[in-house]
Amino acid sequence: MNQTPAARAAVTVVAILSSVSLLVGQTKIVPPDNKYKPAQDVEMGREAAREVEQQLPLLREDGVESYIERIGQRLAENIPAEFQHREFSYSFDVVNVSDINAFALPGGPMYINRGMIEAARSEGEVAGVLAHEISHVALRHGTAQAGKATKYEVGSVLGQIAGAVLGGTLGQVVSMGSQFGLGTAFMRFGREYERQADLLGAQILARAGYDPRDMASMFQTIQSKSGNGGPEWMSSHPNPSNRQQAITQEATKLTVANPVRNTQAFTNVKTRLQRMSPAPTTEQAMKQSQGQGDRRTSQGGGQRGGQGGGGYPQDSRIGQVQPPSTRYQHYDEGNLFRVSVPENWRELPGNSSVTFAPEGGYGDHQGQSVFTHGMQMGVDQAGNSRNIQDATDALIDGLAQSNTRLRQASRYSHVNVAGRRGLATVLTNVSDVTGGQERIALYTVQMADGNLFYVVGVAPSQEFSRYQNVFNQVVRSIQLNDNPRNTRY
Repeated sequence: MNQTPAARAAVTVVAILSSVSLLVGQTKIVPPDNKYKPAQDVEMGREAAREVEQQLPLLREDGVESYIERIGQRLAENIPAEFQHREFSYSFDVVNVSDINAFALPGGPMYINRGMIEAARSEGEVAGVLAHEISHVALRHGTAQAGKATKYEVGSVLGQIAGAVLGGTLGQVVSMGSQFGLGTAFMRFGREYERQADLLGAQILARAGYDPRDMASMFQTIQSKSGNGGPEWMSSHPNPSNRQQAITQEATKLTVANPVRNTQAFTNVKTRLQRMSPAPTTEQAMKQSQGQGDRRTSQGGGQRGGQGGGGYPQDSRIGQVQPPSTRYQHYDEGNLFRVSVPENWRELPGNSSVTFAPEGGYGDHQGQSVFTHGMQMGVDQAGNSRNIQDATDALIDGLAQSNTRLRQASRYSHVNVAGRRGLATVLTNVSDVTGGQERIALYTVQMADGNLFYVVGVAPSQEFSRYQNVFNQVVRSIQLNDNPRNTRY
């Protein structure tokens, strides 16, 4: 039956209202302030992607690649208009490693590990992970985080972004400025950014025809896995409180008729992966990459550790170390803090921290910057917690994940840091450089914004008692340049 123009208009209006009704009540998400332009996201993401693809093996299997690309593009096409950026180009690659992980780079490059796909129980769960990572990109979390960093929180924007989104072993290689033992990488998205990515991811899933509850289901799957890199994704994606509950609640506001949960294509991909040789862990893949370093760098550019000014001076050598001077020199570290250290210690800025160490106590070891004597200071942006002990526990857990021989040797004690109440403890470790026992003094205090300011003092066990007095004196000299009025203890 032919309709009059008025009737056709009425049908159109009803259709539009019906569509909008599905979105009424959904959580409004406001992207964080960002001093960078979207074009800069693209530039940084491309540079980081070259580094990623130089270091990790991509799975070149047409059936699996095209399947993940189809899901990813379906989701990307359903990003709400207010979060779309014409400069961005979303791409989706599979990394042939067994660790359960996924990450995204500014501007759109996205990577999901084979282990993540193998752990998923449905296509909806795979889509849930991709939707979460797409949301980080659409909300421009990488560059927003970079824009808030001081020069010693991260010396290189690229280093921060890569370390933040990669996490784990690869993140340490990309963003590490200095280390003790296997080293530390503190930059990752905070809980508020994770909460935003959960909620926007749920909305994107619904718009693309998936059940947002599958995202919550996948997070439960990830959390339940142990060994073989199971905690990897969780370690680089701090868990907002009540994550599953928040996603489920958001899902009640997003009606989806006949959501896609499983498909024959998903079953076929799982079968293809099962028939392949087992994937290596990320650690194994990195070791293989290091063994092929000359060939890889000739294809992709500079050596790891050279980017962002993270390496120590080329003339640095680990060897004979002079005792700490009894005379102290003052340093003003930008707009973050001031400190006094022994006069014969050298300042060594890194990507995510600043280190002070004596000649002979720092250098390069197997292509990485290390120090055996001295102190490192910086800000853990993942430590935004109402409880300083919880934040410090999380910091130590992060260190232990990258260094299995790290142990906490003492209970927490209270210490004064910059006129506010902090925590102190001692850790033990086995030095990768000397093979001997080392002890680590860790001091933490919360800043006005809730982030965790940390100080690490390192010395061989047989010298620790002498160095600990120096560490304590240096900590007493620290002045933080934040506003302590809102500092939470």
